[in-house]
Amino acid sequence: MTLSLIIKVPLMILTGLAAGVLGGLLGIGGCVIMLPALIFLFGYPVPLAIGTTITAVCVTAASGAAAHIKIKNVDYSTTKIVAVSGAIGAAVGSIIFWYVYKHTWILDMILGFAFLYVSIRMIWEGLVQRKLPERVGKVIPGSPLAKGLVGFFIGIITGIVGLGGGYALVPAFIYILKAPIKIAVGTSLASFISMAVTSAAFKLWQGVVDIVAAICLGVGTAIGAQIGARLVPRTPGWLIRAIFGFVFLAVSIKFIVKGIMILM
Repeated sequence: MTLSLIIKVPLMILTGLAAGVLGGLLGIGGCVIMLPALIFLFGYPVPLAIGTTITAVCVTAASGAAAHIKIKNVDYSTTKIVAVSGAIGAAVGSIIFWYVYKHTWILDMILGFAFLYVSIRMIWEGLVQRKLPERVGKVIPGSPLAKGLVGFFIGIITGIVGLGGGYALVPAFIYILKAPIKIAVGTSLASFISMAVTSAAFKLWQGVVDIVAAICLGVGTAIGAQIGARLVPRTPGWLIRAIFGFVFLAVSIKFIVKGIMILM
């Protein structure tokens, strides 16, 4: 094992651990930390970072979902619909990725603007409207068609940009389907396992995955996701929104600036 690899492995595991804690708490795959870390900290090209991240996210989602199932935080009927439609969407998105992956500025801008609206709304509701009553319940409202469409379109984005889907599923469950935030978090993790697996399979076939990095990140996220999920019952909904918003705002600005710099 070379010196660079000796240094890289523990750093990757620590990155995965941080991503897993955040992912388990917010119902995302931890991609919001792993993907920028691979690009900006470890110097990975965007396509390779995308493929490696989505492969590691498979572990995060499975670990986080298992933890949320234990605390009865998952709507199974919604999970089944979104998992199937999302997997189909992820396959479509992965095919699109193959045609645009050489244009890294496009991927940067898509990533940046995908985060921007959601981050601003989450911050507003988390801090300014924090006294609004939280929705309660153990199911996510909405028709099967609405849930299927949500899963399909988010699956397409997952296949293109290598994010687990939770970054979009949680806001979609909350704002489109009017779900209670904590059920949205748990159901999101369970739902996007199929999207992550489908997208990762395509990325492996397309040759844009660093297997060693994906394993290291996956080990860290598997541990971190258990910790994050256990924090959910102890964390107010407004605080989850605020954390979600600030993390995503920082990442969205980073990607938009990077895309603009490439164009210039």
